[in-house]
Amino acid sequence: MVTHLVYSSLHLSPLRSFPFSSLSRTSPLPSSRFARAGVRLRLRPIMAAVLPESTLLHDIGVSALASGVALGLLRFWEELAKRGVFEQKLNRKLVHISVGLVFLLFWPFFSPWRYAPFLAALAPGINAVRMLLLGLGLCKNDAMVKSMSRFGNYRELLKGPLYYACTITLATSLLWRTSPIAIALICNLCAGDGVADIVGRRFGNKKLPYNSSKSYAGTTSMVLAGFIASIGYLHYFHLFGLMQENRNTILGFFLTSLAAAIVESLPISTDLDDNLTVPLTSFFVGSFVF
Repeated sequence: MVTHLVYSSLHLSPLRSFPFSSLSRTSPLPSSRFARAGVRLRLRPIMAAVLPESTLLHDIGVSALASGVALGLLRFWEELAKRGVFEQKLNRKLVHISVGLVFLLFWPFFSPWRYAPFLAALAPGINAVRMLLLGLGLCKNDAMVKSMSRFGNYRELLKGPLYYACTITLATSLLWRTSPIAIALICNLCAGDGVADIVGRRFGNKKLPYNSSKSYAGTTSMVLAGFIASIGYLHYFHLFGLMQENRNTILGFFLTSLAAAIVESLPISTDLDDNLTVPLTSFFVGSFVF
């Protein structure tokens, strides 16, 4: 009831003022600048008393929903792997592509509260803990191991899948939704690297001269997939007022995707795991171009 009265006094609907707009935003009821300042001064103590609790509950709810969807998506791919619907490597890459990109869809629905990124990071953080427990053999889940590993060995989860979950957790908690670096990092990791493997296996007959395990088709598709996904999420975040669309940002996404694809094509990415080299490259290049 109190929250409803606050929103009514502000002449703003709950959906519009929260979480998409600033918590300190007020409605310009009087025409006078001084009158508006007086309204803000009178309302701010009320908002300070009411909004922190409702903000926390809201962000906990969105975090729980994001975690539930992510875990449900993992369970879906586990069932497909168990039933042998897709070849194991393809199933693994479909997990790789979908989980991070679906999680990214929830970012705009969190509030502008400074602790919101850490609540959002609970979803991939829980997954990182699961990878650690499974990889150490402390828990057992054959379907998950099969859906996320190359050869069905649970120890594999301590490398690529763990790097993947930790990367998204750190990008969420440290970079968050106003940073184009976060978008580029996750899109190159999920869409770029995932599509590159699928296309490379099907159409990668012509290999790169400096790495016989990588192909022109795979590397080219990684640039395009990472770039297109980044542009798509830039537009998506722009709809919520979180980012601005401009040529410099678009060019920055292309250069970051290009650099990530080049590094992924090098032999070093095979040795270190591309789930580690791709996000690191995206972070460092993005720090210069954005």
